[in-house]
Formats: sequence, C-alpha cells, structure tokens
Amino acid sequence: MANFSKSTVPQFSVDVYQNEFLPEGGREVNAIVTVTSTGGGTSGGIPLTGASAGPAALPGRAPAAAVVIMVDCSGSMEYPPTKMRNARDATAAAIDTLRDGVTFAVVAGTHVAGEVYPGGGRLAVADPGTRARAKEALRGLGAGGGTAIGTWLTLADRLLASADVPIRHGILLTDGRNEHESPGDLRAALDACAGRFTCDARGVGTDWEVKEVTGIASALLGSADIVADPAGLAADFTRMMENAMGKEVADVALRLWTPVGVEIVFVKQVAPTVEELTDRRTEAGPRSGDYPTGSWGDESRDYHVCVRVPEAGIGQEMLAARVSLILPDPAGGTPRSLSQGLVRAVWTDDMTASTSINPQVAHYTGQAELADVIQQGLDARKSGDFDGATAKLGRAVQLAAASGNADTAKLLSKVVDVVDAATGTVRLKAKVAEADEMTLETRSTKTVRVKK
Repeated sequence: MANFSKSTVPQFSVDVYQNEFLPEGGREVNAIVTVTSTGGGTSGGIPLTGASAGPAALPGRAPAAAVVIMVDCSGSMEYPPTKMRNARDATAAAIDTLRDGVTFAVVAGTHVAGEVYPGGGRLAVADPGTRARAKEALRGLGAGGGTAIGTWLTLADRLLASADVPIRHGILLTDGRNEHESPGDLRAALDACAGRFTCDARGVGTDWEVKEVTGIASALLGSADIVADPAGLAADFTRMMENAMGKEVADVALRLWTPVGVEIVFVKQVAPTVEELTDRRTEAGPRSGDYPTGSWGDESRDYHVCVRVPEAGIGQEMLAARVSLILPDPAGGTPRSLSQGLVRAVWTDDMTASTSINPQVAHYTGQAELADVIQQGLDARKSGDFDGATAKLGRAVQLAAASGNADTAKLLSKVVDVVDAATGTVRLKAKVAEADEMTLETRSTKTVRVKK
C-alpha cells in the first residue's frame, strides 16, 4: 500500500482530442492527448506521497530539488577569451537563481570531470553563504584539456544520487565536439543516467555538434538550444534555472493500456517539442506500458497516440486505449493514477464522419513532419544534394506557414529565400551563416500549439 504524506503536487488533467469514427475496414485510430498540470506546492494541488513531498515541497517553500551545473572547461573555451568569462558569469547567474534549500554542485568538464564546488563528492545547500562561496570558486575555472561529456554526466549522476529528493536536474554547457571518448561511451553514460535525472543541454558558439547536444537533452528529457553569442549565456542559464526551480514532481509516466488485439503504432510528445517515446516503453502489467515524461511544474504538453485496432462491423464500437498519468511511489508501493482519458473507435457508414480529420491530429501530424523535413533538408544540403534540400526545406516553409509556426518560419528564411510560402517554393541561399543553420537544426523540433 502506498505511503502517502500530506504534501501536494500539481493537479493533473487529461483531455483527449480525436475523431473516433472509422469507415468499414478502418483500423488506425489517432488521438492527441493534452496533459495539463496546475497548482502544486504553491497554489493547491493534490496530496501526494513520501519522498515526492518532503518538507521543501510544502506550500510556500522551495521544491525538494538537487541541481548540478556542468561547465565545459576544455581548451577551446579559451577562444575567444570572453567565452570562458561568459561561462563563469552564466554559472554565477544560475547559482543566484537557486532557491534556498535546494542542493547543488558545480562540475568542470574536460576529458575528465572535476568537482568545482563544494567538492568531496557532496552537494551544498543553497543559502547566501554557499552561493557566495560557489561563485568565488568559479574564479578558478580555466580552459584546458579535451572533451569527454560522458564523464561529466557520470559525475553529475553520482552527485545527484546522494540527494534524497524527487527533482534531480542537470545543466550542461559545451562548446565543442565530444572528441575524447567514443560515441559508445557517451551512449552508455546516457543510458545509465536516463530516468535518474533530467538535463538541459546548451551549445555555445558554433564548433559543437548539434546531434550530440540534442541527443543528450532528448535522452535525459531536457531542453536543447544554441547560444551562438556567449554574451547571451547568463540570460539563458537564468531562464533554465528558473524553469528547473518551477518543477514540482518528477518521474510522471504516461501509461497506455490497450485491449486484446490492439497494436501500438507510436507514442510521441508533439508539444512543446517533438519527442519520440515509442521505444522508451517499459512494461507495467498486462497490456500496459509506461512512457517517461520527466518533471512537471505548472505547464501543458501534448502527446500523439496512434493505435491499430481489429476490424469491426458498422455500428460496432470499442475502447481503443486508456491513457493515464502515473506517479510511482518512491517507497515501492502502489503507483498513483493522477488522471486518465479514453481513446475510442466507432465504425460508421457515414462518410463525412469517418473521413473528417480532427484539427488537433492534423495540426500535430504537420508539426512532426515539419521537424522531419527540416532535418532531412539540412542533411541533404550538407551532403551536396541541393535539389533534395530545396524540396525538403520548401515543404518545411509550407508547413510552417500553414500551421502558424512563425518562429520556425523566421529561422527557415535565414537558410532559404522564400518565393511562395503557401506552395513551398524556395531557393537555397548561396551563403548561410553557420550559426543560422545550427539554430534551425537545434530548434527544428519546437512546435506551436494548435489553435482551439
């Protein structure tokens, strides 16, 4: 039996948007699941369990959280010299954003990982004194050595594991490629850290590898972005830390139960970013599987669930899937269901009903395609396939315009000259700034919410 305490987490709600009608012989059912959390430790919410709600999670107090900031200190951070100074200033700004009571550490990353503060394999408890001492320790940060990001993550994991708190978070900054360990070493570190802490990753300048940084964030359910100008690091680190401090509950899972004969085609997050979750399923009982969603504060996210149902006759209907939000009990007791929604299938001979595409499903299908064609277009451009790049990026311009994704449209306009957005007619620009191309690639998965 779960051991529930008297603290609170956000109130979760699940809304399902779909066209449940299928034509005769129809089998594929699509639904957009909107998950919203509101309230929690500062504004109400629902009572929840043990370690998920220690004293730091009570109303009016800081969240029970631990944070490790990983700062690239490899030799390339010295060029230009302002880069290292900006990294120190950004880390100081993040430390200033920590709430009292949150435990934290700073790690210097090169071809090895080193503790900057507090040291000794410990975490410090944020208060005016520890913040001042941590910022003093940052003055000793210098640039030299290589880059082995897996070692940084492994040290961060070890430090965070020492904290008996629900929210464990990392912030990682790099300016270069992961050249001093194998891709397999980094993948092994990510696999070991997945589910243990979340991590936001940032690339500063333009000498890093986009797929490495976005891969780190994706594996650890965090955000990824580019800070092309090092002068922008402090503001970005402050925003990241503010977001981390707003988290109330960790390890929420999207649980999908399906009846006998129903196949899961895919499960993906589609807002605020596109994130494939299908292969991250862990079994949770007969015909049930959990998909990780990470940490939550006051926010809303959308998920696209697609299932394949058995054929049925006209007039038949069935429950195609049940979607629940699940929070495990850290004491190993019964997990708690926070909210749920139902996905239905109804067979009809009404062609108008069965051929109508739900607006939310249509919108996010387009947003997922937008992310794909941007990546394909940029890959084609890099390989010299300019016709293929033009076609893919033209389709991206068309999708961005149709969905109202103005931010992505603006980024695309730095890479192509738009002749006609509605038809996707574009010309590749002869010269593209490296920062513009990397920004488009890094932010390609960011979506806009459907207009309801």
